[in-house]
Amino acid sequence: MSSSVTSAAGSGPSQPAGRAEAGTENTAGATAAAEAAAAAGPGKRKAAWLLRAALAVVAGVLLYLSFPPRPLWWLAPFALALLAGCLRGRRARAGFGLGLLFGLGYLLPLLVWTSEGVGPVPWLALVTLEALLIGLAGLGIALVSKLPGWPLWAAAVWVADEALRARAPFGGFSWGRLAFGQADGVFTPLAAVGGTPLLSFGVALCGFGLYEAARIARRHPGRTTAALAAVAVVAPVGAALAARPLVSDAAEDGTAVAAVIQGNVPRAGFDFNAQRRQVLDNHANRTLQLAEDVKAGRVAKPDFVVWPENSSDIDPFTQPDAYAVIDRAVKAIGVPVAIGSVLAPETGPLRNTMILWDPVKGPTATYDKRKIQPFGERIPMRSFVRLFSSDVDRVRRDFGPGKEPGVFDMGGSGIGMVTCYEAAFDDAVRSTVRAGAQVIAVPSNNATFGRTEMTYQQLAMDRIRAVEHSRSVLVPVTSGVSAVIRPDGSIVSQTKMFTADALVAEIPLRSTQTPATRLGPLPEYALVLVAAAGLGTVLFRRIRARRAA
Repeated sequence: MSSSVTSAAGSGPSQPAGRAEAGTENTAGATAAAEAAAAAGPGKRKAAWLLRAALAVVAGVLLYLSFPPRPLWWLAPFALALLAGCLRGRRARAGFGLGLLFGLGYLLPLLVWTSEGVGPVPWLALVTLEALLIGLAGLGIALVSKLPGWPLWAAAVWVADEALRARAPFGGFSWGRLAFGQADGVFTPLAAVGGTPLLSFGVALCGFGLYEAARIARRHPGRTTAALAAVAVVAPVGAALAARPLVSDAAEDGTAVAAVIQGNVPRAGFDFNAQRRQVLDNHANRTLQLAEDVKAGRVAKPDFVVWPENSSDIDPFTQPDAYAVIDRAVKAIGVPVAIGSVLAPETGPLRNTMILWDPVKGPTATYDKRKIQPFGERIPMRSFVRLFSSDVDRVRRDFGPGKEPGVFDMGGSGIGMVTCYEAAFDDAVRSTVRAGAQVIAVPSNNATFGRTEMTYQQLAMDRIRAVEHSRSVLVPVTSGVSAVIRPDGSIVSQTKMFTADALVAEIPLRSTQTPATRLGPLPEYALVLVAAAGLGTVLFRRIRARRAA
């Protein structure tokens, strides 16, 4: 970061001289550049605010650029360093506004795929809501930036904000967490220690530490405090390097040959399943072709096969023709197959279900998706939302959530089902591994979102989950990108988009639980408490200062 950018970003609000002499917290964190801007006229103060606002948006765009499909993970700390320059020393209201602008610059391009097929209204509504929540992070960071060692408090505030966004509103939306942009990064092993919260914390701490180290070194070269600030940069990197032994793809329980099927769809967009029987036939036919390849010796025979989510939108329990098509394909390949289907009971909500289909016994077990996507698989406040978009009526009948994790016994291996959207939620993946999954399967349907970046963002999530829980991850997708991921997060093979294909690979089976798996949400809770302690300290100081005044 150049010194001119750092100086402008760190400029502060005006303060009465008496309060400055009293040394209250509002002026304790002000930099020399901020004091100069405060002494300037209203025009210069307005120009400084506009510059900070523009830099906040630029910081958000930089963070977006750090996400897949671009291999620019290293941009994330610099984006947060620039954000820190905008927020340090600001008042709460300014922090909220700058955080909101940062969120818009970040999420407008990151989530543009949500407008695919339905227009800009859902996209803009989602981005605005999420950016408002990031505005709360900006508010909190601005407040704790007045404390000694503020990068630590600020990074904890960031994680607390991610925890909030993962839970509210409507069950939360975890997309866009810092951790999910780090699949190729040096910080990734932290996921095996404390899950995605610790990984996000490490990236945030490094970014805020970068700004603080540069700020102190620029104003006080050689000062010990600059060295201490540099620790905030070095510590996350050192911790990640120390955690690398936890990232292993060694086979603990032997190996298995897995196959994932990508049957493709007749068309992209929301009408991908307008020819539902064609989608089912595509996946059945690609499985039959795999059986022929096995018979001819062109590929190894798999121990089990996984189809994508929605590979049969026709309920095979009520439609005999769908049952026959699936049963024929499973018998041909001769091994257990997990089928993604939509079950339509006579009463109650629909079920997004994975069915374990045995070549001899037929369907033997099911798993109902537990994290149901709001405004995609269910419509909260339907009558109100209809005022803004008639596309809500595409979902004529809501889906209902399952209650228990699903681990299928497939060829003697425990294969845990984490259906599509669930991969974004820590508890959904963790509970599946703790229920005995030796391999994680993430059957997905991305046909709705065409050729957008959504597919690659989700694939990066799956890679982080592989490292977090030290499990192979299978990703069968209706239209691509399907992939086989090893426990160290590396991709063994992947398909192209909108092609019919099958991937067959030998994968390690693992049962050891990482510290992240064992600790569960405790690291996140601890970081939320750190954030609360920092904000509580600021509040206490303000109350004490007012009483003294």
